[in-house]
Amino acid sequence: MKCSVFIAASVDGFIARPDGDIDWLLNPDYASSAGGGPFGYDEFIASVDVLVMGRNSFEKVLSFPTWPYDKTPVIVLSTRELAIPAHLAGSVTAENSTPQELVARLESEGRTHLYIDGGVTIQRFLQAKLIDEMTITRIPVLLGEGIPLFGFVGEDVQLIHRETSSFDNGFVQTRYGVLIASAPARRPES
Repeated sequence: MKCSVFIAASVDGFIARPDGDIDWLLNPDYASSAGGGPFGYDEFIASVDVLVMGRNSFEKVLSFPTWPYDKTPVIVLSTRELAIPAHLAGSVTAENSTPQELVARLESEGRTHLYIDGGVTIQRFLQAKLIDEMTITRIPVLLGEGIPLFGFVGEDVQLIHRETSSFDNGFVQTRYGVLIASAPARRPES
């Protein structure tokens, strides 16, 4: 089972403003003249069996004008009751399981590629040593504060650089393989 991340972050490492807003991603200056879909996303999502996201990400995506994952099954990880809109009932489910339990179940069902999305969900899958690959697109903006892409994961996470691409709009996209090192990570001194 392959678990991948495909996400955008500000240059200072935030995936959303403190209130969860991602308006900064919609800057018209970010339109690119490069072809091939939105920065490789179309090719990536076509390879995915199931998208796994957290509750906050799901609620943010529900605010979009249209549901962007019409052909991809979505599992929302949440410890609280979650109302799924009727029009998504066939493609979205909510679960309260650990990353290990979820991956084991989906693998037993024949799934081969999971897309992991949302800051806390990505961090939980990294802690569980389940992320195989990360594609991170750095957006040329400094937010100064917000929801960070990464947090403390318990130990060093070694990355293998696979590819970096730059785009005419200033985006820099890097794809990494993920290895888990044996050295414990050190929390910053408070």
